[in-house]
Formats: sequence, C-alpha cells, structure tokens
Amino acid sequence: MKNKLLADGLLEAGCVKFGEFTLKSGATSPIYIDLRRLVAFPALLKEAAKAYAEIMRGLAFEQLAALPYAAMPIGTAISLEGSWGMVYPRKEVKEYGTKVQVEGVFAAGQTVVVIDDLISSGGSKLEGIRKLSSVGLHVEDIVVLIDRQPEGVDFMGEHGYKLHSVFSLPELLDHWEESGKVDAEMTAKAREFLK
Repeated sequence: MKNKLLADGLLEAGCVKFGEFTLKSGATSPIYIDLRRLVAFPALLKEAAKAYAEIMRGLAFEQLAALPYAAMPIGTAISLEGSWGMVYPRKEVKEYGTKVQVEGVFAAGQTVVVIDDLISSGGSKLEGIRKLSSVGLHVEDIVVLIDRQPEGVDFMGEHGYKLHSVFSLPELLDHWEESGKVDAEMTAKAREFLK
C-alpha cells in the first residue's frame, strides 16, 4: 500500500477511531472518521496534501475547489503544496457585501477539481458542485482522502464525475490489521458495518 506513514499517522492522530459511535443518521458505528483533526497535526496535514497533489498532477484543471468546512484547511495545504489557486462554495450565501456563492478569483468556464476530506454517500459533493456550476465553473474530478462508500459503489460516477481517493476504507483496515495497529475483531466489525 502507498502512503503507509500517512495511514498510520491518521490512526495515531485520532482521525480514525474504533469503538461505538452514534452517527448523524442515528446508526451506531464501530468506526468513526474525523479528518477535521488534521489541522492539529501540521506535519500530517502536509503529508496528506502531498498525497492529494500526487493524484491531482494527473488531472486537468485550473484551480481546486475545497468544500466547506472539513476540506477548507486541507484545500489550503494542497494549494500551497501544488501552487494551485483555490475557490470554495459558501455553505450559506452572504446577505451583504458582494453576496457571492463562491469565494475566490475565477472565470466562468474554468475547470476546478473538487476537494473533500472523505466520501460516504456523496450528497454533500453534489450540493457543492451545483453551487460551483451555478457560477460557470466546470467539474470533472473529485479527490478525497478516504473513500468510505461500500465497496463497488460509485455514486459520483453515476452522476458523471470521476472520484479519486488516496485511500479506500477497506484498504486502510487491511493495512492496520496486517501491521497489528488495530486488532482483527475491530476491523471485522468495521467491515461488517460498511457492507
């Protein structure tokens, strides 16, 4: 597996936890991913930005578009790593000043690559893409750190976008189990939950 140090760093930083967690949906999960914690670990954030940038160097785009809020610091780190400009769709449109939906400097017709921390269902990605499209920006690719969708699910592909991820969750579980970082019982529970 590529990026083993990054994978282990995510676990050590508490960005991925095992136990019993109540999700937004109300379901109980044996695994919880909180990539907002990356901001507390600058060296780890920098490693994550390098891994994103490696994928992005193979894509065609003018700027990156980070989705609020979790991807904002990640997007900034990627922007610095690759010297790419960044825009972002606002969660809520400003009611004063410029009243813009998308912050940053851009021109209609430009292609942006969407950056987010992870993908579960994909709904929030579509919402962000709609805002970017409404100001004339074109999206083809989405890059995330962790793809936690059930294996074989290509939600973004069904909507005409190419999803790229640094890691899939099953790949991380395999690595952590093989390296002895997480016991087999916990990874088995997580795999069962992800089905």
